[in-house]
Amino acid sequence: MGNLLLLHGTMVTVDHERRIIEDSALAIQGDRIVDIGTADELQQRHTDKQVIDCRGKLIIPGLIDAHGHAGHALIRSIAADTNSMWMKVVTPTYYHYVTRDYWYADGLVSGIERLCAGVTTSASIITSMPRADDPVFAINHARAYSEIGLREVICVGPSGLPWPHPVTRWETGSPERRHVSFDEMIEGSEAVIEALDGSAQGRIKVFLTPFTIVPSVEPSNASTPDQAVRLTENDRLQARRIRETARKWGVRLHSDAFAGQIRMAFQDKENALLGPDIHLQHCWGISHEEIDILAETGTHVTHAPPGRSTPIMEMMSKGIRVAITTDGAAPSRHFDMLQTARLAQFTQHLLHNHDRYLLPPGKVFEMITIDAARAIGMEHEIGSLEVGKKADIAIIDMRKPHLMPMWMPVHRLVHQALGSDVDMVIVDGNVLMEGGQVRTVDVDAAISFGQAEALALAARAGLEAHMHDPGWGRLLRTFDEPVLPPHPPCADPGSRASRHTPGDVHSSCINYQSPCCQ
Repeated sequence: MGNLLLLHGTMVTVDHERRIIEDSALAIQGDRIVDIGTADELQQRHTDKQVIDCRGKLIIPGLIDAHGHAGHALIRSIAADTNSMWMKVVTPTYYHYVTRDYWYADGLVSGIERLCAGVTTSASIITSMPRADDPVFAINHARAYSEIGLREVICVGPSGLPWPHPVTRWETGSPERRHVSFDEMIEGSEAVIEALDGSAQGRIKVFLTPFTIVPSVEPSNASTPDQAVRLTENDRLQARRIRETARKWGVRLHSDAFAGQIRMAFQDKENALLGPDIHLQHCWGISHEEIDILAETGTHVTHAPPGRSTPIMEMMSKGIRVAITTDGAAPSRHFDMLQTARLAQFTQHLLHNHDRYLLPPGKVFEMITIDAARAIGMEHEIGSLEVGKKADIAIIDMRKPHLMPMWMPVHRLVHQALGSDVDMVIVDGNVLMEGGQVRTVDVDAAISFGQAEALALAARAGLEAHMHDPGWGRLLRTFDEPVLPPHPPCADPGSRASRHTPGDVHSSCINYQSPCCQ
């Protein structure tokens, strides 16, 4: 591990005093920061350390992406033109066409992308809707992040309704259909926790992650008051079992929540998936009552811009900690936290009559560093540059035309800096990237592997139907035929496993209702 001395950079510490130190120095011993101050002070005290000259560079805490989706790095742009259908396309793809190798490939590609953008810690939900029937999916994804040297929170848990849920496995090379019960999803999640939590010298953690905190209502959007009335037996079962399992293994929780769900969850206060040990993503359209519940319970919130119906200013005014996240890299996103934070700031300006006094740069930068660390319960270890904390650091090359002049460094970060400006990344005291070059894995080989796995997935799932033309010369994107999700593999008479492609009409299994599809 590291025995390093970073010298002569400008340091944005995000410590308790929010110090910005010019001509700074930071000493690393092993995996920890052991000294911070000016270059003159530390040069005399740390003559035994390898010096890294940071002139013209900005030294910041490693960035934290507290919510994303594993799998998205190799499926981005698919169905991006059909917003209403996107989840209906990607969820069947993840549940019926992915292989174990796909998750290792996605881990390599997404991990390298995050590393190159200065993201040292990230949360990865296994698929769009969590899938826990095969622990190897999570294990392979974490293996890639471990090899790169990054921190990753693997998020696994039960799917949304219905339970049992249909899945397709490909270990034999051919599709094998089965149904996974709620109990089996919990067992699969426990297997992931047992295999991964605390592995890779503590860099890999596992959070228990049901799809939403109340599965009986809208799974990816706000529920109106006439829909979100009272908890069902399935809602109560999920909350109770998630709480029991989290206590058994001592893990934190993560989930999505939308309008109506927070109020409903609070009906069962003993088991509600609310509180300081959970962070909730999205919270679109929540009411003032639900904001008060979040504040009362100490629940953390994470927000992916634009998310215009998420009342983040109102939540923060009540003392709720809100972190900014990417939400993954699909359908048309990326893992550049600096650009994502900028979009969050810009969206709030638009929502409040172009009020540029809202979300000043300092607050925005906190939301991708120390506030994100609090959301995942790691603020004592990461999220700021302080003596005793983990040596997770990003160093940005400021000697670029778009980052001139070199003053007001936090403004430069939030207003102009890009992930591609990151020059060096250190995690646990280890240099993972230097001079913009990844040192821990073969980037070209990873990209080639990812491309091959993406093409294989597209062929298995018939995703070519969702690779639309770009709409040259048009003002409105139109479609000649209805856009349908990929059909799960099913056994037709005379065929062991025949894939139905979008547009096929099979009276026996249309809408996935027949025995072969369920």
